[in-house]
Amino acid sequence: MVNAGSSSLKLSLLDSDDTVLARPRSVEEIPDLPAPDAIGHRIVHGGREFTEPVLIDDDVERRLRALVDLAPLHQPKSIDGIDAVRAVLPGVPEVACFDTAFHAGLPPAAATYALPAAWREKYGLRRYGFHGLSHAYAARRAAELVGADTAGLRVVVCHLGAGASLCAVAGGRSVDTTMGFTPLEGLVMATRSGSVDPGLLLWLQQRAGLTADDLAQSLEHESGLLALAGTADMRQILARDDPDATLALEIYLHRLRDRIAGMAAAMGGLDALVFTGGVGEHAPEVRKGAADGLAFLGVRIDPERNAAARADADIGAPGAAVRSLVVTAREDVEVAAGTRAVLRTASG
Repeated sequence: MVNAGSSSLKLSLLDSDDTVLARPRSVEEIPDLPAPDAIGHRIVHGGREFTEPVLIDDDVERRLRALVDLAPLHQPKSIDGIDAVRAVLPGVPEVACFDTAFHAGLPPAAATYALPAAWREKYGLRRYGFHGLSHAYAARRAAELVGADTAGLRVVVCHLGAGASLCAVAGGRSVDTTMGFTPLEGLVMATRSGSVDPGLLLWLQQRAGLTADDLAQSLEHESGLLALAGTADMRQILARDDPDATLALEIYLHRLRDRIAGMAAAMGGLDALVFTGGVGEHAPEVRKGAADGLAFLGVRIDPERNAAARADADIGAPGAAVRSLVVTAREDVEVAAGTRAVLRTASG
């Protein structure tokens, strides 16, 4: 599996049972491993046309390049990953699996911006959502952990890392999410602002003379926790005891609780709350801070379980109406499943 992010490259070799056999540090190390049957690529943006995994050929790669404007930080790196792997493993089938695909079926009420129809139609303006591979896996894994059928389960998945988003998953399908046309919408993140008043941005352009490039740089790379606390690292913020760090955490948790409640409302209730991603899996203080404000939804976590949680774990208090879980992020498993499905279809 190839996961080319905006500033990182993650590689993993999985067997037929999704056990990780190796995690090479670079594309050049791949030829030293057992020859893979196929390569699955995590692609951030599929636009309106790619709503399921697809076998990569020249035409698909051309269409992926046409989507660069929708994800200029991520899409070029993903395409570079395709080309790099093809150079060292020529002839091995490559499959694109999209972070936006899980949200392609969002209800119109959740997907549509209240913008002029001419804009929406001409430019494809809609809420695409991201982290779909992570949300899909975490929701399915949550159903396994609670012993329930996905068909009747209402889950809010909190993918909390450098990038962060929530997803309301009802009956195994995404029905709402916090990221939108771009990954800037929604929660406070490490260096991204999350949602801000668009009028504020217009004011900065008109009154402060900031350009679109100025705004993009600041919103993507100079905002979020970094702007509030001087560091983008949640571990450092949690370890500090000063006003800036305290306020940063309060703002982060305020937005997190607010949006979790909104996701639950989109489903008419909540059966399970799932934390995944680097912060979600490793910051019990964040999980506690979120849960403490959600008792009205039936969320209660057990302090000892929460503090000791490792890998896939139930951290809910006994008798709580909502199950609370920590799930290890496994986007690689979701990519592998999509890759296998495409190859089965191609072989006939």
